[in-house]
Amino acid sequence: MEQPKHFFAVDLGATSGRTIIGTIENGKMSLEELTRFDNNLIETGGHFYWDIFALYNEVINGLRLVAKRQIEIQSIGIDTWGVDFVCVGSDGAILRNPLAYRDPHTVGKMEEYFEKKVARDEVYNITGIQFMNFNSLFQLYAMDEAGNTALRNADKVLFVPDALSYMLTGNAVCEYTIASTSQMLDPRTKDLDSRLVESVGLKRGQFGEMVNPATVIGTITEEVQKMTGLGAVPVIAVAGHDTGSAVAAVPAANEKFAYLSSGTWSLMGIETQDAIINARSFDLNFTNEGGIEGTTRFLKNICGMWIYERCRKEWKDAEGLGHAELQSAAMECEPFRSLINPDDPIFANPTSMVDAITTYCEKTNQPIPQGYAQTCRCIFDSLALRYRQVFAWLKEFADFDINVLHIIGGGSKNEYLDQFTANSCGVTVLAGPQEGTAIGNIMLQAKAAGMVGDIWEMRRIIADSLELKRFEPQDKEIWDAAYEKYLDIVNLKG
Repeated sequence: MEQPKHFFAVDLGATSGRTIIGTIENGKMSLEELTRFDNNLIETGGHFYWDIFALYNEVINGLRLVAKRQIEIQSIGIDTWGVDFVCVGSDGAILRNPLAYRDPHTVGKMEEYFEKKVARDEVYNITGIQFMNFNSLFQLYAMDEAGNTALRNADKVLFVPDALSYMLTGNAVCEYTIASTSQMLDPRTKDLDSRLVESVGLKRGQFGEMVNPATVIGTITEEVQKMTGLGAVPVIAVAGHDTGSAVAAVPAANEKFAYLSSGTWSLMGIETQDAIINARSFDLNFTNEGGIEGTTRFLKNICGMWIYERCRKEWKDAEGLGHAELQSAAMECEPFRSLINPDDPIFANPTSMVDAITTYCEKTNQPIPQGYAQTCRCIFDSLALRYRQVFAWLKEFADFDINVLHIIGGGSKNEYLDQFTANSCGVTVLAGPQEGTAIGNIMLQAKAAGMVGDIWEMRRIIADSLELKRFEPQDKEIWDAAYEKYLDIVNLKG
């Protein structure tokens, strides 16, 4: 019997964060959540900021608990949401809390950047990244144009997981997967593109050394050791982008799979050796994000459970009902009565999501959903059909036959939508793990410790540690007809 090995994972989302202990023993892995905390936006002076110091303090609190419980951890790894960054001065101090990607300072700046700096098609040809106005490139452009004093005085610009690792170790790096979300990284050279970096008034050297997941950044400083009661524990650059860590945790048996990371956003894609950058991927706004071991995550962002969660807050007639009761009621409703395109701009951030669905249905001459059950059914039907549309595009791009779709993340618990997705896409669905991001974070730490050799050994351990739920396609003719209706509605609205 081998001795269990413990790893400390920090998993930070845009609304909350957690610290987790992952234990690997006898070829199996288990998780224990240590702490959970809010990640609150700070609104002041007309801007929205993340509180990087509060997040750092929560990491320290988690490490103190580890010391108190006398858990011997092998290392520490941090993953977060993408694109946001911290400015660090020449004296090593953080200059200001980082702006949040939801801050409105980038509104209109993307098109302005294309006019003044580098054309849209050139940016895509360099990076292969989908266009979103909050990508780091456009944030930096907006800050530069505004004369942002933190940026003007920055010696280093560190993405959020790298900034927290810097606060723990004093070492500044630029982890590959998080850097790829910036729309400044060239997946061919595996480095930031100097032309794009310089277009926003910066130099490549300000971003630190590029490192791959499973690289040791350093050990925690004497200051952190004293605060926590721990020794010189290593800090590992895991896949710093949470989706990168989540995809690393897909328990696939071979390369012939697609994945759907299901949560507020749904991210559907394939894992490839090389980036896919061509006119078709440009037109469909697919993205090429950095994966582990030099792979590329070729994917598309889909508006996932965001619509459902926003509606749930408005459903006065469903107050006190849990997800299971809401979804069960939805299954009693007529299928495909009303359909929406979840990625229509009207659903991005409306004042009322229920009103947005009503408006969409009115404009497309459809019945308006009445009450929470019909609305919920509309959302789930529409998501499954949107998944089919993106899945069809993925099959077009892939140079292999996709024989299974892995659904990971919190949304994998929704068995109705899992079955709908199998029906709609006509492919076997394997649901789980729910905690993909934390699992990927921990397994990359295990790789850095020499406990696993490569991504496939990681995935074998994950598969052996979980019980996945399997969903086979059903009702093909019904779903084929629904898809034709969906395409007609989308084209009518478009």
